[in-house]
Amino acid sequence: MASAALVDTSALVAAFGANQKQSKHYLELLKRAEDEAWSLATTWPCVVEAGHLLDVPQRYSMLRWVAAGGAVVFPIEQGALEDMVRLMLRYTELPRTEMDLADATLVWLAEDTGVLRVMTLDVRDFSRYRLADGRKFEIL
Repeated sequence: MASAALVDTSALVAAFGANQKQSKHYLELLKRAEDEAWSLATTWPCVVEAGHLLDVPQRYSMLRWVAAGGAVVFPIEQGALEDMVRLMLRYTELPRTEMDLADATLVWLAEDTGVLRVMTLDVRDFSRYRLADGRKFEIL
C-alpha cells in the first residue's frame, strides 16, 4: 500500500548532511519510501533552507535527489502567502517559539493535501501544529 509524507528541511539536512546524528534514520526512511513507492512532497522554502544549511557537495546531492523526483516540490501561489502569514502569527510566541516560512508552507500543504505524515526533526514544533479541523501531524 502506497503512502504519502511531507519532507521538512530538517529531514533533508539529516539525510544529506555530513556527520548528522539522525542521518541513518532518514536515509533508511527515504529508502523505505522509495521501495514502497511513497509519494513524498515538500516546498521550495524547505529546499532553499536545506540548500543553505548543507555544505557542498551534500547540497548538490540533495538538489539532484529532488531533481530526480525524490520528492515533488509543490508550487505556492503568491496569494497563498497570506495563509502562511496567518499560520506564522498563530504559532509564533516570542521570544520562545517562532514558526518560520518553511514550516508554514508544510502546514499549508498538509491542509491542501490531507497528508499528515511528516519527516522532521522538529518534533516540538510539529507536535503543536494542527490543521484547521484539529488533526495532528504524525512525525516520522
